[in-house]
Amino acid sequence: MDLRPHLLAAAVGSADLLSLLLALAILLIAAKLLGSLSVRAGQPAVLGELLAGLLLGPTFLNVLSLPFFASETLGDTIHQLGQLGVIWLMFAAGLEIELQDLRRSGRPATLAGAFGVLGPFTLGTGAALAFGTPMVESLFIGITLSATSVSISAQTLLELGRLRTREGIALLGAAVIDDILVIVGLSVFTALAVSGSGLGTVALQLGRMALVLLAVLLASLYLFPRLATWSMRLRASEGLLATVLAAVLVLAWVSEAIGGVAAITGAFLGGVGLARSHLREEVERGLHPLAYAFFVPLFLVDIGLQSNVLELQGSEFALAAVLILVALGSKLFGSGLGAWLGGFDLGASFRMGLGMISRGEVGLIVAGVGVTENILPRSLFTIIVLMVIVTTLVTPLLLRWAFGRVEVSNGADG
Repeated sequence: MDLRPHLLAAAVGSADLLSLLLALAILLIAAKLLGSLSVRAGQPAVLGELLAGLLLGPTFLNVLSLPFFASETLGDTIHQLGQLGVIWLMFAAGLEIELQDLRRSGRPATLAGAFGVLGPFTLGTGAALAFGTPMVESLFIGITLSATSVSISAQTLLELGRLRTREGIALLGAAVIDDILVIVGLSVFTALAVSGSGLGTVALQLGRMALVLLAVLLASLYLFPRLATWSMRLRASEGLLATVLAAVLVLAWVSEAIGGVAAITGAFLGGVGLARSHLREEVERGLHPLAYAFFVPLFLVDIGLQSNVLELQGSEFALAAVLILVALGSKLFGSGLGAWLGGFDLGASFRMGLGMISRGEVGLIVAGVGVTENILPRSLFTIIVLMVIVTTLVTPLLLRWAFGRVEVSNGADG
């Protein structure tokens, strides 16, 4: 029996593993170091971890192309680990949804969230079309610009002591509505764009998506909390967390494999359902170190590894500048208009609009889905990354300026 093929395969596998071990160590250390520097500079750690990817990626150092990273599958493996980070990130986002706060935030939050999606989607799609971008890619850019990452705004308002004010609670409610609209829109659009089917097939697919989403939502709301409670009886180490994570993975799989919607939708709905459980805080305590020590930093770094600013041409830089301006203005005026129509005065509406500007990790998640599904080319993906960096940088500065000029009501009624 000739053992040479088996020995060769074992040697290749060992080299792949060694490359992965070293790459993961470098990426995680860089992510946390730059994340720490970002926090010291008054910016969210997310921004520093994203910049770590840009620094190590083809834009600057292109670390993974060095000779001792000989593995052909290294980039794919890091990307898949990063996609798990997205699953845990969206599950954690669902856990943060407080339905009571959403109800209390009422009409201003509902309209600010809805107009905060409609405005950027319309203007972002139009701007991309004006630069000759194909329709499908333009529509996806519009969806990406519709996203909002309220975590950055929430942290800023918390530091200013304004998070539990009427405006702060309305901002959280508007972001939840924004997230739900964007995630559902992303899932529907991605499924239809990838299938490219006729009207009859599209109608059937939409029906299947609706049924699967309803099933996932009902399972999340009524079965998931009971499953978590049952798992407390397991005499195994971290039985609760292991059961919850497995259930989230199943919900994510069902959403995409059976329903044809993005896997992150199932993870998000799982978080919404488990948020009602008395075990939510215990799950969060276990999830946080697992996600934010390993998987989420890899997701953010992988975004930078996939971006190459050096490849952008003159017209693409012009498109990037326009989309950044659209990203800033459309959220400010869209969400601000919604808040004003909902009963806020002009000053409060203006501050609401500012709070919705940051795209943060949510914008990166949406753009990442576009790349994974082969909807966004690398150049447009890089443009989206630049837009996310700018909006993430300016939002805390604008909020500190706006809230520092006024005295806002401390009432949380709305």
